[in-house]
Amino acid sequence: MTPDDSAPANPHRGEASLDLAGVPRLLRPSFTALVAAEEELGPLFALVERAGAGQLRLAEMVALFWHCLASRDGLSRDTVGQAVTELGLARASAPLRVLLGQILQGDARA
Repeated sequence: MTPDDSAPANPHRGEASLDLAGVPRLLRPSFTALVAAEEELGPLFALVERAGAGQLRLAEMVALFWHCLASRDGLSRDTVGQAVTELGLARASAPLRVLLGQILQGDARA
């Protein structure tokens, strides 16, 4: 785990925290991360619409988390998927809402 990874999430930057195997990991929706997610998942606006309609798939949630991890040191995508499964959709939806809000609203300080 890198020092950046252990920093607390800054909700004003659209950051969130996801508990992976008992360790909070920073999710940072940077431009690079969101472009990578969009390349895999298709348009982000459509992703937000699917989420709002309750049609977001587990694999899509895990992919968004994977791309937004500030550091992937020692993690595999399967580890992220397993963590989401263990957390359950209700608890995993909290960081998801933060990331989706950042996608829609951008930086409120701008």
